[in-house]
Amino acid sequence: MTHQNPFQSSVRLRRIRKSKNIRDMVTETQLSVKNLIWPVFILEGHNRKEEVKSLPGVFKYSLDLLLKEVKKASELGLPGLALFPVIPENKKDTQASESANPDGLMPQAIREIKKHNPELCLFTDVAMDPYSSDGHDGLVDDGKILNDETLPILAKMALVQAQAGADFIAPSDMMDHRIGYIRQYLDKNGYTNTGLLSYSAKYASAFYGPFRDALDSNPKSGDKKTYQMNPANSTEALEEVTQDLSEGADIVMVKPALSYLDIIQKVSENFDRPVAAYNVSGEYAMLKLLAQQGLAQERDIVLESLTAIKRAGAQIIFTYFAKDVAEWLKDK
Repeated sequence: MTHQNPFQSSVRLRRIRKSKNIRDMVTETQLSVKNLIWPVFILEGHNRKEEVKSLPGVFKYSLDLLLKEVKKASELGLPGLALFPVIPENKKDTQASESANPDGLMPQAIREIKKHNPELCLFTDVAMDPYSSDGHDGLVDDGKILNDETLPILAKMALVQAQAGADFIAPSDMMDHRIGYIRQYLDKNGYTNTGLLSYSAKYASAFYGPFRDALDSNPKSGDKKTYQMNPANSTEALEEVTQDLSEGADIVMVKPALSYLDIIQKVSENFDRPVAAYNVSGEYAMLKLLAQQGLAQERDIVLESLTAIKRAGAQIIFTYFAKDVAEWLKDK
């Protein structure tokens, strides 16, 4: 029996979905391995590999083992890494002094990775919290996070990383005017070609827990709401991006990604500059849990999520899934 269609339109959108080849031809958003940056955790010592319990499948590596993983990542076509150091408690203090050590864990890792994989783009984190005994991104005085007094510490940290060979310094601290301060400090010291990727719209999110677990960098008191953004605000994100670009940022970032797709879209539509997004640790853990519970196919749910981030407007995606996705896209 033929059902009579009351609509006379000749438009049938299902025609462009009827086979895989047709769907592939008309795909609007293509996720590529070149969009992905792999965040890695670096440990002191040798022959050390420790799984982050709250991030199944994510490990902290000593530099000797990390170099082997980095070689695999490069062979998979990943364009770059984001480096995060795990600093022992006995090297932390209120001034984050270890962050300015030219022989410290981070600059040592930068030099070694660049020595063996010069083609990889290295994004290096600038914030006090991994090095601070207070666990905050800025100097703490009587419970308050000091803005201007923090800037010289961040600038010295940035210079040490630039001298070691970082391609992009990535300030994640959310202090006001740190981009301009760091840019001037780098330029004054001859590092005009070192880029700045600013965590411009970094929200005070509940999705950072596993990351802080990995670095043991939870605040010892209070929270980060006086400097990270209010999750309820979007116009403020555009103001943050405007300020950072005016001060010399080359790339701007929205963090987290999946809960802030609208922010990514607004930033990408309002600024003709590269936009990055961080698929953060809590988002990774959620997707892993769905897959482990048999409620979704990991490959499908991860590719869908990362495609959504790119569709929203992010050209660069920091994700712990980077190596897995590089393998999947190779076979796609």
